[in-house]
Amino acid sequence: MNGKNTDYEKYQYSVKEIIRYVSECVILCLVVDYLFYKNIWMLLLAVPLPVLYLKWKKKQLIRERKRRLNYQFRDALNSMSVAVQAGYSVENAVSACVRDLEQLYEKNADIVREFRYIENQQKVSVPVEDLFLDLGKRCRVEDIENFASILYTAKRSGGDLGNVIQKVARMLGDKIDVKKEIESTLAAKKSEQMIMSLMPAGIILYLQLASPGFLDMLYGNPFGIGAMSVCLAVYGTAYWMGKRIVEIEV
Repeated sequence: MNGKNTDYEKYQYSVKEIIRYVSECVILCLVVDYLFYKNIWMLLLAVPLPVLYLKWKKKQLIRERKRRLNYQFRDALNSMSVAVQAGYSVENAVSACVRDLEQLYEKNADIVREFRYIENQQKVSVPVEDLFLDLGKRCRVEDIENFASILYTAKRSGGDLGNVIQKVARMLGDKIDVKKEIESTLAAKKSEQMIMSLMPAGIILYLQLASPGFLDMLYGNPFGIGAMSVCLAVYGTAYWMGKRIVEIEV
């Protein structure tokens, strides 16, 4: 089962994405070199950075993909809840859910592929609760893992599945609504953080363009390289701390 479906803890870059992100890193290195060093040889120290940048970007993409899957799963649960209340079994509710999801999302969306996979595996007599447990293990999204555990327990103990799915769908919906509300509240703060992060670089660029020669003493000598390296380290630390502050997990 696991070998045929996606491991959400991993991400495979396409060639187009590699070119894009490496280009981003190269441009960033050129900008940093221009602002802080103006020394082409300093770029030799940045040779390993594209590899580190790709690793950092991969973590971001994995986190975003799992967040998107979590939000999509809320819609899937709502569809299943409606189907179960209409008298469908959980297995048939999954099939009805697939049709609803195909109308909401693209056919290659993660949630559509996952529910289509669950539907197909049911046809070869794989228990639906085991399939959801498998999904939870692969994606490691807390809400999906909790639903899978509750469904497994309810199926094995003979609980009221319609009531269980309805309650979980409502709780998950409330939690995601809170997440979206927090994201909306933080959107302005994230914009402010980005502007504040760009201001030091903007000031250096302004001084270089408006007052040529004003910062020459900081370039091309050991003292200047050391001073600008300290400034760059402080700048990078401040940016990292700012990003951590505005990133809130619910």
